[in-house]
Amino acid sequence: MSNGGQGPLLAQPLQRPPAGRVATYVGLFLLGAVTGLAGALLQPAWFPGGLLLALAGAAGLFLGGARATGGRGGAVAPAAGWIVTVILLTTSRPEGDFLFGAGGGSYLFLLGGMALAVICATIGAGRQPRGGSARLGK
Repeated sequence: MSNGGQGPLLAQPLQRPPAGRVATYVGLFLLGAVTGLAGALLQPAWFPGGLLLALAGAAGLFLGGARATGGRGGAVAPAAGWIVTVILLTTSRPEGDFLFGAGGGSYLFLLGGMALAVICATIGAGRQPRGGSARLGK
């Protein structure tokens, strides 16, 4: 691969991310886990209001994480925490106990939350150059 006749492009060495950024993503992951747990308890309580409130809270966290960090990773970190927690809560224990019932609300919560995670990560703030509102490429 060449750079317009200026020679080959050299790969930049990977650098360790700053500790503050790592702490932010770990915090967002844990917040996603707490939101998933709270939503799992709330969604069957006041159907359909609890379901809508749980999904709105998850969407707010995913989109807020993207806006706070200025990148899509801010939406992916809490979404990963949310998905891991909700999936772990759906597995039944050897005693036969489980948190989610087989009703439609539980499936709407699971699939709706995953769809919201994808949507918020997609429309979340991508890396754009800071500066004026001029169009790029001109």
